[in-house]
Amino acid sequence: MILETLAKLSSAEQFFEILGVPYEERVINSSRLHILKRFRDLIATTDIEGLDEDDTTAVCRAALIQAHDDFAEGRGPKTFKVFRDAQPGFVPLGEIRRAI
Repeated sequence: MILETLAKLSSAEQFFEILGVPYEERVINSSRLHILKRFRDLIATTDIEGLDEDDTTAVCRAALIQAHDDFAEGRGPKTFKVFRDAQPGFVPLGEIRRAI
């Protein structure tokens, strides 16, 4: 079964190879964990119970394509809490001088 196969993989590139999805190496290198989490989230929102193996594979393939494309086009959400909670800050130059 494809889901059992995917559960045993250890790299993002393996997901793309197993599902036959082309990918941009620069996108994978900069967003691999976000892509895989987005892929998992997309699969979780799809009712794959009762689908045959070919349909399950097609759903997984479509989810991986969407996850990759989201990040390739810059619209992929940073899915980990550390990125969602990050608050951009500004430190004035005067503050840096006082600390030294």
